[in-house]
Amino acid sequence: MFSNKDIFTIVITAEFIIGMLGNGYIGLVNWIDWIKKKKISSIDYVLTSLAISRMCLIATVVLHGILTTLYPDVFENSKILIIVCSFWIFFNYLSMWFATCLNVFYCLKIANFSHPLFLWLKWRTDRVVHWILLGCFAVSFLVGIILAPIVSYGYRFHNLIKDSKNITEMFHMSKIQYFEPMTLFSLFAMVPFIFSLISFFILIISLRRHINQMKLNSKGGRDPNTQAHVKAMKIITSFLFFFFIYCVFFLLVSYSYLITEQKLAMMVGEIVAILYPSGHSVILIFGNNKLRQPTFRMLTCR
Repeated sequence: MFSNKDIFTIVITAEFIIGMLGNGYIGLVNWIDWIKKKKISSIDYVLTSLAISRMCLIATVVLHGILTTLYPDVFENSKILIIVCSFWIFFNYLSMWFATCLNVFYCLKIANFSHPLFLWLKWRTDRVVHWILLGCFAVSFLVGIILAPIVSYGYRFHNLIKDSKNITEMFHMSKIQYFEPMTLFSLFAMVPFIFSLISFFILIISLRRHINQMKLNSKGGRDPNTQAHVKAMKIITSFLFFFFIYCVFFLLVSYSYLITEQKLAMMVGEIVAILYPSGHSVILIFGNNKLRQPTFRMLTCR
């Protein structure tokens, strides 16, 4: 019989391999295409940056999961815990913002509006994509600096009460301890989530207007523009779904010490959390023609 630790190790290793291969494949294909054509589109540039950040995020989450569940004594050294958690926070927000940029870029490229502001954004983003990604890097780094001391304080505070037999007192003190960092996490995470949600609704409005125009012009069938809208909406929907699940189970990992089966809760939280950077990247591969075609060739190769 396999123990919980054995199952956790097998599953998290499989997720690590899939996530690294998927994101590595995205980066490799775009890099080869960049070398061949001597140029890269803004979406491919963002997609490559997202793949690299997610590889770092997956590695950090797996490292955190292995240390907390299999080698908990390592985190007795608060400095190691602070370093690992700081990297997790940084790469978490970096990949989150890069994914949001990808969703917004999809929206600007595909949606059709004649409003001057929308047209200006569509024209401008391609020219400032480097600065946008650099800004995402700076914001993520700043968030990591803000939350790192809170993680340090929370660890020391939890050490003082973890042996307490008064569960009510422990829960009350822990709520006070974690209210600020979890509130900050939720507030910071809501910003990119809202941007992606706005992009999704803009695409819906644009698609609706496009379909109405086709009806007026007596054109039937699914033209390339309609298919592009639907494909972009599917990608953004998958991001919103995986990101929501990720946030929920990130909170589960953070509050796992309040649950009787702490280690089991943490294992489940870590396993599901990795689905976000791994699963969404797989969907990106099958939703991108340039990435999908080599994949099908490899899968059908005999």
